[in-house]
Amino acid sequence: MRVPYNYLPMEFKNNSEIFKEWKKLIKSTDFTIGKYVERFEKKFSKYIKVKHCISTNNGTDALILSLKSLGVGLDDEVITVCNSFYATAGSIVACGAKPIFVDSDDRYQIDISKLKQSITKKTKVIMPVHWGGASPNMFLIKKIAEENNIDIIEDACMGIGALINKKSPGTFGKVNAFSMHPLKSLNVMGDGGMVVTNDDKLASWIRKYRNHGMIDRDNIAFWGVNMRLQPLQSIVAYKGIQKLDKVIKKRNYNAKILDKGLDILRPKVIIPKRPKKYLETFALYMILCENRNKLLNFLNRNNIEAKIHYPIPLHLQKASKKYGYKKGDFPLAEMQAKKLITLPVHQFLKKKQLNFMIKKIKEFYN
Repeated sequence: MRVPYNYLPMEFKNNSEIFKEWKKLIKSTDFTIGKYVERFEKKFSKYIKVKHCISTNNGTDALILSLKSLGVGLDDEVITVCNSFYATAGSIVACGAKPIFVDSDDRYQIDISKLKQSITKKTKVIMPVHWGGASPNMFLIKKIAEENNIDIIEDACMGIGALINKKSPGTFGKVNAFSMHPLKSLNVMGDGGMVVTNDDKLASWIRKYRNHGMIDRDNIAFWGVNMRLQPLQSIVAYKGIQKLDKVIKKRNYNAKILDKGLDILRPKVIIPKRPKKYLETFALYMILCENRNKLLNFLNRNNIEAKIHYPIPLHLQKASKKYGYKKGDFPLAEMQAKKLITLPVHQFLKKKQLNFMIKKIKEFYN
């Protein structure tokens, strides 16, 4: 039996509806922003209940736009978690600011108890990450940010469709970023991103900046860049968001089967807590495992495509050397980097494939 991690061939097996829309787009030659992009932005806005949604070329651009819109630049500090994808820290550095890393907690989210001690006079923004499609306690993070007069930008790149006490990621910060990378819960055939905000002035600036600073065809308000979402991708995303709740429901169903089947292996396998009032997207299904690398090789040999996200935390990457971080600075994140494994959990898996994974992991430890 084979258990694939990559589900894209199955997701995009039948593209007739997308191709039909693409033909209309090609006929209209509405290739730059236009009605198809605007239609998707309105749909996204309604879905997460935010006033303004501005689409971008990718999630990294969405993060950079969010930071720039709040004036983040040279000599500023942005607090974020050290176990995330490179774009989290890379976007901060791209704006000229310094990433200030914080350890993770036992749910692989930012350790909120360490936030206050990381705040300095240079702190411009707190950027929590909805890592793996789970969420930190955004209510508590927002309270800390407000007490210290600091803005929040949510890196919600994996959080489209998640809920925190019935509130969506991307509704807590002043301006927030999402990704539609092919392996996110809402995906496109390439890259895509979204910036969301309830602030009218910020939204106006972001819309201009992502389109060269243009007011109209012949006038620019300021120098900007091209960060526009391609209309072809907006059609894919528009179709995808209509079935997103169904996708997330199935991923949660699959995750519960894995949780139940693997929990018996404690302490060799540790499943993170799943708070009752939190809905995860399960962009990643991650668990802590003893002898992680040997388990990974064993699973791959048995046609189970497990992955690692990620073996080296951001503070120990070569690119972070100039900031003076060292091994031992963030012990929990460093331990997780050595023990975390990501199992397939996508919506196309059958129950027999999930049970096969459980069986093989039990076989490895027994």
